[in-house]
This record gives sequence, structure tokens and C-alpha cells, in this order.
Amino acid sequence: VQVVESEGGLVQPGASLRLSCIVSGTFLDIDDMAWYRQAPGKPQELVATIPIDEPIIYGDSVKGRFTASRDDAKNTVYLQMNKLGPEDTAVYTCNFLLRLQVGPARYAWGQGIQVTVSP
Repeated sequence: VQVVESEGGLVQPGASLRLSCIVSGTFLDIDDMAWYRQAPGKPQELVATIPIDEPIIYGDSVKGRFTASRDDAKNTVYLQMNKLGPEDTAVYTCNFLLRLQVGPARYAWGQGIQVTVSP
């Protein structure tokens, strides 16, 4: 199983940025997808959980600014980030819960995408 991520980068406050992750390999299908982030010196924080047929759950700090979505035909999860501020500076990591032919479901994680918001 392989997870390929889009690039992050340095953006100015107020800017928008879209992240994406694609998972490939051998699995039956994908259950939940999710985004997490970790800022320097802080614990990992849930950004959004994207279930298959249930409402998306957002972390309180990103509600109203970030929009997560999924495209199951492309095995892809997206994170549209708007009105970015310095407090959004973090490493963003995607996560897929994969259903397998044999054995329990397993998580596939991205490597992490650095997003820096600074003037």
C-alpha cells in the first residue's frame, strides 16, 4: 500500500491551499478517511474525519474554514483550507482505513505535508 501526497508550502495569512492524498495498493475498499495535523511543540490534532455515508467531523479550530472531501473512485482525500493563519502552521497527515480481503482493517498513513503560514 502506498500513499502519495500533494505538496504543501509557504503561504501568506489569508491564503488558501488544497491538499490531497491518494492511496494505492491491494485492498477491498476504504472505510474512513481523515486528516490530522501537528504543530511544533503541540500534540497531534484531528482536522477532519470523512466517513463513507455519515457527516464529516471537523476539529473546532478549523470549522468554517476548512472543507474535507473524498473521491472514492480515485481513492483520494482532499483538504481545502481557506483563510489560513499562522496558527494553521503544521505538518498535515492523511489517513485511510482500508478494508482487506484477509484480516482486520488497517490504517495507511501519509508521510506528512508541511504547511507554513507566514507573511
